[in-house]
Amino acid sequence: MLATFVAGPALTSAAFAADPIKIGSVVSATGPAAFLGDPEAKTLKLYVDELNKKGGLLGRPVELVLYDDGGDANKARTFATRLVEDDKVVAMVGGTSTGATMAMIPVFEEAGIPFVSLAGGIEIIEPVRAFVFKTPHTDKTACQKIFEDMKARGITKIGMISGTDGFGKSMRNQCLKVIGQYGIAVVADENYGATDSDMTPQLNKIKNTAGVEAVLNPGFGQGPAIVTRNYAQLGIKLPLYQSHGVASKSFIELAGPAAEGVRLPAPAILIGDKLAANDPQKPVVAEYKTSYEKATGQPVSTFGGYGYDGIQLVARAIESAKSSDPKKIRDALEATKGYVGVTGIYTFAPADHLGLGTDSFRMLVIRNGDWAIEAPAR
Repeated sequence: MLATFVAGPALTSAAFAADPIKIGSVVSATGPAAFLGDPEAKTLKLYVDELNKKGGLLGRPVELVLYDDGGDANKARTFATRLVEDDKVVAMVGGTSTGATMAMIPVFEEAGIPFVSLAGGIEIIEPVRAFVFKTPHTDKTACQKIFEDMKARGITKIGMISGTDGFGKSMRNQCLKVIGQYGIAVVADENYGATDSDMTPQLNKIKNTAGVEAVLNPGFGQGPAIVTRNYAQLGIKLPLYQSHGVASKSFIELAGPAAEGVRLPAPAILIGDKLAANDPQKPVVAEYKTSYEKATGQPVSTFGGYGYDGIQLVARAIESAKSSDPKKIRDALEATKGYVGVTGIYTFAPADHLGLGTDSFRMLVIRNGDWAIEAPAR
């Protein structure tokens, strides 16, 4: 079911005599991507309420106009048009999936309204579009983080086994584009389908390829857990790297004891309690985790964190611009420097509308069924 939500206190209160500043959103709160979109929607509503409790922005209330596309990119585009033409929003935070985001981009670009996407695809911000930004890391950044770690460990030849879904194919392609910069070569390249339940044939080929020193699995969903279990069953002792696409406790639960020793890049939100006391992200992650879990009764996720960073970036830009004019908000977003979020520390530029480097990822290792911070290679 599709719905519209408005967050915030009564807009007719004496404290808020001015017209509201309208921020739009379209997320997949229901449907196949609800595990991504539901925490995004809950986070956006929570923090718009928080903004209004603190007096809103520029002395005006903030109104969140939120639509649920149910995972349908065509509906996302329809809602985007409604946000621009009917709701008159001044900024947009949303787009749960890359497909929905790409469907909405032309609407906001043509209208000249800043759009902060919550989706992962690198094509959202490469090439750079004037009014489009995003908060999640890209698969390219994940590849770079993994290869940095491999290079530091002296690994020069790897096997790769990738999912054939959109995420797996995209990350494989991005990894192949950048791997040469690290002096590493792919000497075995296998893949698996979304419904495959046994990857031992592909893993056996990798195991029997001369020179392989580590294995990388670009994948999402249940496939990487099957790869990890099969890897252990075959007795492969080489380092196994997974992607940020499995950075959740559900992966550890699905893979079971076989996950022990798996390495992967992930944002700080997964290990907030393990961050150093002087880590600038520690208090931000702690505040979000406490607020979200108190309000929803659910554990935080990286996906809700993307929503948190999106709404905070837009709110900061409005305050910095001292205006609700979309063009001025866009300019203030692009001028963002050193914003400490739960996903990373953002610094945008005219040629960079992601604003995150590989240092925004933490290299984690799974130990005793939990995340541990991976010690830097020497």
